[in-house]
Parts: sequence; structure tokens; C-alpha cells
Amino acid sequence: PSPLPTLIRKKRDGERLEDAEIRSFVRGVTEGTAQQGQIGAMLMAVRLRGMDAAETLALTRAMATSGRTLAWPPAWHGQLVDKHSTGGVGDKVSLALAPALAACGCKVPMISGRGLGHTGGTLDKLEAIPGFRVSQSPEEMQHTLARVGCCIVGQSAELVPADRVLYGLRDVTATVDSLPLITASILSKKAAERLSALVLDVKFGEAALYPTQESARELARSLVEVGAHLGIRTAALLTRMEQPLGRAVGNALEVLEALECLQGGGPADLRHLVTALG
Repeated sequence: PSPLPTLIRKKRDGERLEDAEIRSFVRGVTEGTAQQGQIGAMLMAVRLRGMDAAETLALTRAMATSGRTLAWPPAWHGQLVDKHSTGGVGDKVSLALAPALAACGCKVPMISGRGLGHTGGTLDKLEAIPGFRVSQSPEEMQHTLARVGCCIVGQSAELVPADRVLYGLRDVTATVDSLPLITASILSKKAAERLSALVLDVKFGEAALYPTQESARELARSLVEVGAHLGIRTAALLTRMEQPLGRAVGNALEVLEALECLQGGGPADLRHLVTALG
């Protein structure tokens, strides 16, 4: 493949990148040979010029295989499920949904993210619990799933390392709302989990990344289409984010509200969304 500046120029000028070129870029990100300025330039070129469906799929696959992919006991086949939200203020659904699904007999190996833009991150919320560790090896994840049925962990040097780099840089380069970058970030983590099924909570409204229902629908279509190509049974719900979800906003407070929800209480809008996604 061509040198990285050539690939940046190519995407900047609106040309499509070949699969091998996208893999070369992701390898540079993972191995540390790509400079931060080059990665930022490529993110902005993608944000301004976009990617077609084949490019987005290639980027997702390259990111998913940038580290280890998870392997599970054959007996778990068909039970491995997960959920992802595009994020909103007060969105603590994962904290309640993952254990609820585990209680129903599912295995939920959730690789989650930190705050992005103005939205809170599930990992940041969990770290409000003293001593909670969001970094786990694949072996620790399997042990936890066997014992309790769910775990929520972050990207690491082993799991989707390319996303960890790109995720952080998107926040400081004003490229958070790029449809191909969102699609690849979300689904690379899910592809590495070797899921059977995935449900997506794609939010729209004043407090969401996408303000209109139509723009959120476009993202939902991209996610479901790429998810299907990856062999994951994927569905998306479009949900409103005109105001905070539930009553609590702030990491520790949101953990407490999720616990209330698991005990059968908490705000009705939170309980309704957890149930609908479940």
C-alpha cells in the first residue's frame, strides 16, 4: 500500500480507499508508526468526504482484528448478546440491561467506551464504584461470564487497540459525529466479541449526536447493514434524547439509579427503555 500521506491525500480528494489501504492505515495506528497528526488528518478527511459501505465494512474489520478476537465455549453459541447506545445525557441503560439479560440466561461480553463529546461513558460511571476495574483480559472476561453471565470492560492493548487510539482522537479533532467512524468504532468492538445478536439504541434529538430522526435513521441503517455483513444478527431502535434519561446525571448518581432500576424501581422512562431493548 501507498505511504500514509498518499492515503490521506486520496481520501481528502474524495477518492475511495482500497481494503489493503485501509488495513495499512489501521496497522499504522495500532503499531504506533502513524503520527498523531496523520491520524487526525485522516479522521478529518473521512469526516468531510465520507466512506461508502464497502470502505466502512473494511475499516470495521481491520479495527476488529487489530487485537485479539474473543473465543467462547461451544455451549454458549446463540447465547452471546450485547447492546450499544450512541449515547446521551443520563443514559445508564447498560448498567441495568447487562445483568438483566444475564438473569435471563444470556451471556453479555460488553466492550464499552468512555465519555465522548457531551455524552457520559459507561466505563466512567462504573469507575465511580471504588475498586471497580474496567480492564480485563479475555481469560478474565470468560471467567466472569461463566460465573455471573455479564461483564462490562474497556478497549485495551489486547482488545480492539485501534479503536482505543481513534476513539480518543475523535474527541479532540471534532470528528465524533462521522457516520463511518461511529459505525466502525461500535461494530469493531462487537465483532471482536463474536456475538450472536446485537441491539442498538440510536438516539436523536437536542441532546444526542444526531439532532434529527432522519440523520439517526441513516446511522441505524449503516450499523444494521455492516453488522449483517459481519455475521451478527443486528437490530436498531430509534429513541428520543430531548432531555436526560431518568432523573440522575453524574457517574456515581447514575450507578445508584441503575441499581434502583434492577430492584424494580427507578424512573419509568429508564425502566421502559431497558425493557424495550431487552
